[in-house]
Amino acid sequence: MANDSRELPGMQRLLAIMQRLRDPDQGCPWDLQQDFASIAPHTLEEVYEVIDAIETGDMPQLRDELGDLLFQVVFYAQLGREQDLFDFDAIATAIGAKLVHRHPHVFPGGRFEAEGAAPETGISSEEVVTNWEAIKAEERRRKQGDRPGSVLDDVPLALTALLRATKLQKRAAGQGFDWRCTDGVLAKVDEELAELREAVAADDKAGIDEEFGDLLFTLVNLARHLDVNPESALRGASRKFETRFRAVEEMLRREGRALRDLDDAELDEYWNKVKAMTARPSA
Repeated sequence: MANDSRELPGMQRLLAIMQRLRDPDQGCPWDLQQDFASIAPHTLEEVYEVIDAIETGDMPQLRDELGDLLFQVVFYAQLGREQDLFDFDAIATAIGAKLVHRHPHVFPGGRFEAEGAAPETGISSEEVVTNWEAIKAEERRRKQGDRPGSVLDDVPLALTALLRATKLQKRAAGQGFDWRCTDGVLAKVDEELAELREAVAADDKAGIDEEFGDLLFTLVNLARHLDVNPESALRGASRKFETRFRAVEEMLRREGRALRDLDDAELDEYWNKVKAMTARPSA
């Protein structure tokens, strides 16, 4: 390792910085206390900060957040290196091999240097997705060997509930377990909502929890059929609510009033005013 890390290219310098942070004698006490499990929550936080920068269109912030996310990978690589599990090069090599294997239309024969072989032309993005899922399914079968398995194996439990529901449904749909049209999903939404109403009317706490979950799960399925990302859609709805709620607060502040002082009719009145001001032109 060079004496002055500033002489190193960006990626090598970052790896050298990480190595110094974990140095038993000269490192940072906080970094030295960390392990795979303790870093995981920070990784999730950095992912959401990347998404937030993308959704707000803040490209300088996106650059910084991507750096923070990259640092998480470098941290894991250092931990793996210390335990003789893997290092950054092994991580990069593994993902490189996976990408080449899963893009046979770009890398004929599954080789990066495919001499004399031309990439496949005329393939659509939909066909790419279909091939990708088929290759992943074959990889799962090889991992399972003779053990009986399910197409739902290896869908991580740690995913957000919306994302995990989406992935489970996509896996099932790949085996033909799916509604043939959107109307069927809409009818199922109505059915689940009716069952939730019945549970509410009966004041069945356990039933309410179960039926509410069923309704959410079906709405995720509806989102999939409508080609809507449920996570992004809900984040958008939350941003819209936040914008409108802040506008109501500001309107009342100018009038010397507070939300807690309003009755239901007045709340609706102020909300509708703000809604009219912030609605999309086509809405």
